[in-house]
Amino acid sequence: MKLGQTILFPLVALVCMVLSLSAQQTRDFKLEPLSPRFLELIGRDAKLETLATGFGFTEGPMWDPAGFLYVSDETINKIFRVYPDGKKEEVIALGDPDGNTFDRRHRLIDCASVLRAIIEVTPGGKYKLLADRYDGKRFNSPNDVIVGPDGALYFTDPTLDLVAGEKREIPFQGVYRLDDNGNVRLLTRDLTQPNGLAFSPDGKKFYVDDSEQRNIRVYDVNADGTLVHGRIFGAEPGNKNDGVPDGIKVDKRGNLFVTGPQGIWVWDAEGNHLGTIVMPEQPANLAWGDKDYGTLYITATTSVYRLKTKTQGFVPYLEH
Repeated sequence: MKLGQTILFPLVALVCMVLSLSAQQTRDFKLEPLSPRFLELIGRDAKLETLATGFGFTEGPMWDPAGFLYVSDETINKIFRVYPDGKKEEVIALGDPDGNTFDRRHRLIDCASVLRAIIEVTPGGKYKLLADRYDGKRFNSPNDVIVGPDGALYFTDPTLDLVAGEKREIPFQGVYRLDDNGNVRLLTRDLTQPNGLAFSPDGKKFYVDDSEQRNIRVYDVNADGTLVHGRIFGAEPGNKNDGVPDGIKVDKRGNLFVTGPQGIWVWDAEGNHLGTIVMPEQPANLAWGDKDYGTLYITATTSVYRLKTKTQGFVPYLEH
């Protein structure tokens, strides 16, 4: 390669990256209430703070009561601890880490897309494989994971992060349950691109985003954990580059906070869209944090933000 090419190619790449990030950051933070109830959850004078920035693509926020936030970076291929002063500390280098949760024993659980597996990440930066197959076939690319009211892990398995050239072994994109013995049970296969997921505080409703269909589905949960009466809870339409339903979190009142076009859409338990938190960067996921679990920590493209709310988050691993 000639010297001119050696200089030009990285320069072009840098310019393209800057233009791309500038396009993502053209929006200003604002609140768009559609109901007075929205302002009962998010105060009119709420201020969005930037906790940390300079990431590649942030995902999987998880607040640790020790006083920091776990954050996945799908571009840099690492999981970090991010502290209230913005300090970043590497936990593990891992190909395309995605959604995270704590289980009942406070183990950090991650959706490892490149490994096509659900894993446990140790504080020392190692990992343990918990599950990577259903019915003898490898998962597609696990995307998001939560702990359920029964203590089992529930996760989605779309093809969103399936590495190019890798063989797809499961012909559908499913939602699964993983128990402490390593048994994997298929809960539903009727979504085209399942993504974020959450239980209602009483454990009777189960919500799953379908990013391709741009909607949120809800199921009734039977006593044995099976899902029935799947139906559309709400739709989040938008333009091509506006973002899609991705991460979901629920507050103690049963309201849903769902990433979507332009920011975070807030829904009540009856499926009414109460308003939108418009974000400067497109969010992918969010988590409740701080001592009272009244702050939303939001992973949005290159940054991590925090927003104090007037409600309190439902945090499954603390509640049951």
